[in-house]
Amino acid sequence: MDIATIFGLIMGFACVAGAIMMHGTITDFVDLPGAMVAFGGSSAAILVAFPFKKVREVFGVVKQVVTVRVPQPQEEIRRFADYAAIVRRDGLLSLEKKLSDVKDPFLRRGLEMVIDNTPHEKLEEVLHIELGGMEERHQLGKKIFDQLGAMLPSFGMVGTLIGLIQMLHELDDPSKIGAGMAVAMVTTFYGAFGANMVFLPLAAKLDARSKEEIKVRELMIHGLVGLLEGESPRAMEAKLTAFLAPKSRQDSKDKSASNAA
Repeated sequence: MDIATIFGLIMGFACVAGAIMMHGTITDFVDLPGAMVAFGGSSAAILVAFPFKKVREVFGVVKQVVTVRVPQPQEEIRRFADYAAIVRRDGLLSLEKKLSDVKDPFLRRGLEMVIDNTPHEKLEEVLHIELGGMEERHQLGKKIFDQLGAMLPSFGMVGTLIGLIQMLHELDDPSKIGAGMAVAMVTTFYGAFGANMVFLPLAAKLDARSKEEIKVRELMIHGLVGLLEGESPRAMEAKLTAFLAPKSRQDSKDKSASNAA
């Protein structure tokens, strides 16, 4: 689970709620018509912009951002070094014993192709097609969040204009102008807060997680090809370590040295 996402959302809502309660109450910022215009209007616009099936799938994307753990490159490098040692010693078929320990569907599929001694060109082709589909789904989810982040403030302004127009009809009663202005501005608050606290950050997080996952999947593909080509554990580790940042490479070397000792 991505604690940073949950903590960030809780912290953001708590800070804003705390600031509100220092000089008023939460109920001052509750306005059902304004919420209908801001959130209902932007949701309706998303349904116009994207197919319903794709919009429905965005809930799965949110779940992925918050709950799914992206494999760590260092872990996968150690895994493939171990696999290379097993293949060197006992052959490709010996990897069948490891399949039950693999929970990642992408890696499991790749290992099954390695065990079947699939030509590495075909393995790379199949796995890159799967990787491309995953990237496309992630980018669509990001695009939906980006659109929500762009549309929500606009519909907040629509709600504010509606409130101002209604307020102008009450100019003959000055006692109602202040309350009407407050209600009109609440809708702008909904749009700005919802976009900048929820949807745009989630879009950025999804983009970052997608790039991180694609990098690890590429590492896996190179590792699987290395198994087919019979690379030694040392050569496998040296090749896959190239995916790491320089500092992470040094940390990985230090850890390998300590394990060997």
